[in-house]
Amino acid sequence: MKVKLARSAGFCMGVRRAMEMALSEANRHEGVLYTYGPLIHNTQVIDLLKSKNVQEINDIKGLKNGTVLIRAHGIPPEDRNILKASGLKIIDATCPRVAKVQAIIRRHAKKGYTTVIAGDRDHAEVIGLVGYAEGKAIVINSIEELSQVPDSEKICLVAQTTQNEELYEEIVKKVQERFPDAAIFNTICEATSERQSEVKEIASQVDCMVVVGGYHSGNTKRLAQVSIEAGTPAYHIETEKEIKKEDFKDMEVVGVTAGASTPNWMIKNVVKEIEGIKGRNETIIERFLNKAFKFLLLSNIMVALGAFALSCAAAVLSGRRLHITYPFISFFYIYAIHVFYRFLDKGASTYNDPERAGFYKRHRIFLGLSSILSIICALILAYSLGLRVFIIMSGLTLLGIFYSIPIIPSGVRHLSRYVKIKDIPGSKTLLEAVAWAVVIALVPLLTESIIKWPAVTVTFFVILSIAFIRTAFFDVFQVQGDLIVGVETLPITIGEKRTISLLKWIIISNAALLVAAPIFKIVSVFSLLLLACFLTLALCMTAYVKRRIYPGTLLEALVEGNLFLAGILSIIWLIIA
Repeated sequence: MKVKLARSAGFCMGVRRAMEMALSEANRHEGVLYTYGPLIHNTQVIDLLKSKNVQEINDIKGLKNGTVLIRAHGIPPEDRNILKASGLKIIDATCPRVAKVQAIIRRHAKKGYTTVIAGDRDHAEVIGLVGYAEGKAIVINSIEELSQVPDSEKICLVAQTTQNEELYEEIVKKVQERFPDAAIFNTICEATSERQSEVKEIASQVDCMVVVGGYHSGNTKRLAQVSIEAGTPAYHIETEKEIKKEDFKDMEVVGVTAGASTPNWMIKNVVKEIEGIKGRNETIIERFLNKAFKFLLLSNIMVALGAFALSCAAAVLSGRRLHITYPFISFFYIYAIHVFYRFLDKGASTYNDPERAGFYKRHRIFLGLSSILSIICALILAYSLGLRVFIIMSGLTLLGIFYSIPIIPSGVRHLSRYVKIKDIPGSKTLLEAVAWAVVIALVPLLTESIIKWPAVTVTFFVILSIAFIRTAFFDVFQVQGDLIVGVETLPITIGEKRTISLLKWIIISNAALLVAAPIFKIVSVFSLLLLACFLTLALCMTAYVKRRIYPGTLLEALVEGNLFLAGILSIIWLIIA
């Protein structure tokens, strides 16, 4: 079954910010973290937070110490004042867009305006907004309810940030007719507008829409409503377990979107479940090719083949003879270490990539035996090249294995938060890139009699950069799962925006290096061909940042494709040079 996934599906900025604040705080200290009301409207996420010792409270009676996090929906000012006076540590995770609406209401209430809020009167956000109106607020959820507003009032009209856009436009027109001098603000969140517009667009291209999110989530229910109003059937589900395959048997393309409180791993589980259903016009060959491609990607055979290709490119760039044994060593080493790491990183994979986690569970025997065999093959090949190569590869293998294993004695582990190498903030991103660069760019030098160090330096930096960009970029859209299990990757340590900015500067610096190096006769003009790899990496990042593509199989394949591109370019160069 073909799936058309909405680019805007999943956590909105406010919910994501609140989740990251809650998880970061929960990972930093022992003890209970309290949220003032449910953090978000998603049962599965609330259950997960409970497992992280994050508990929901609705008042602070009897609470004498601890940390309280204000949820993204915001709270009334009187509740905020009670919290401030309690002496408890307060973390304000109110969505900045909700805070903006609160400020509008407060400012106009002081001028004597009556605030009309278009929204659900029982919704946590609306309850909070009413508190800023100084007792002069009227909540409506339909045009008919405008009759509650007296004609004599000075009106300030705002919307709940997740309100239905079309309904609010109709309410605005009626308010303008009755109250020409009304102060009207379109406070519907851009993310909400984008989701609803995207649902309308996708609905016209698919047989049905599947909307993933909590049954108590207002914005999720509205997405299903928008699809139905557009003439396309919609199924509102919370998890993939609610999908009934018989409902989709006569369909060819299914649209999937999700509410603002739905985490990535739940969306991915739903997409995987739907893709497993046979589409109306899907052929056996199509299904076979799709399964074969996913097998190569999920098993890490594809990334290992990419390392093989990159090793070929490194030989050409550094000006040494291509010895085919080294690309094979790179293939076996990268495959084994990646598989081993996935086995030890089951927690994060469950949330970051549930499809891969399920794949590893189903094929654990094959993957385990093949990774052991790969390490043996890498070491045999290394030994065939000499004792020095064997010793270095053995050391790199041990480092790769010990990366995820506790190295601090159990008796003193409580004295340090760094029990494993992977516990060091940002270590995964950097060390993985260094391992790639050492195996691909430096290990082959052990059997060289003449070493062109300027060319080797350029090659090492380029390979290190490609591997670092690949790893850090994947880490960016795996923040949710890494936060849950407490892995401090680079994006968690310095922030996602700074990570993306850093990667852009690395791409620019490499582009400059690849252009300058042949000018100064350090390497051949082959380096100019490798500019294509950094260009495609930049395009992948731009597409992700602009939400043109959703993190998943396609994006991963495009990023890994840069490794193959480097290898293809090296083969072309060897043929024509």
